[in-house]
Amino acid sequence: MSTRSNPFEDIEQFFERMSRQFEESADAWENDGPLGRWGGEEMAIDLVEHDDEFVVTIDLPGFEKDDVDVRVTDHTLRIEADREESTDEESERYLRHERRERSMSRSIRLPEEVRKEEVKARMNNGVLTVTVPKMEVEEAHSIEIE
Repeated sequence: MSTRSNPFEDIEQFFERMSRQFEESADAWENDGPLGRWGGEEMAIDLVEHDDEFVVTIDLPGFEKDDVDVRVTDHTLRIEADREESTDEESERYLRHERRERSMSRSIRLPEEVRKEEVKARMNNGVLTVTVPKMEVEEAHSIEIE
């Protein structure tokens, strides 16, 4: 009695190994280890659409409004936050020193054109709220056929 081997067995094993390695790598990237999140932090963002505007809420704990730069184009909102260290390491004897310079940035693609000149931003307790008015949709103009 002969046993027939599955010609795809090697390929299936290969994909199973790749899948396991991918899952292990993804878990490592989510952790706050030395290489977790590429060694940086990501801004937590909510984007809400209303009839006439978008409202973007961004968590920026530890940043002041002077540390944050907000820029907008027709379809993109860009947020950059930089905080410099404010202590003199040489004059202090630290037992633990974890607060360092921080830099974060994020671009958000907006679903439609916006009125750049009317964008408003406010910061309260480390939460940045950006209100982005939508461009008004022009009414279609009917053309008479001659």
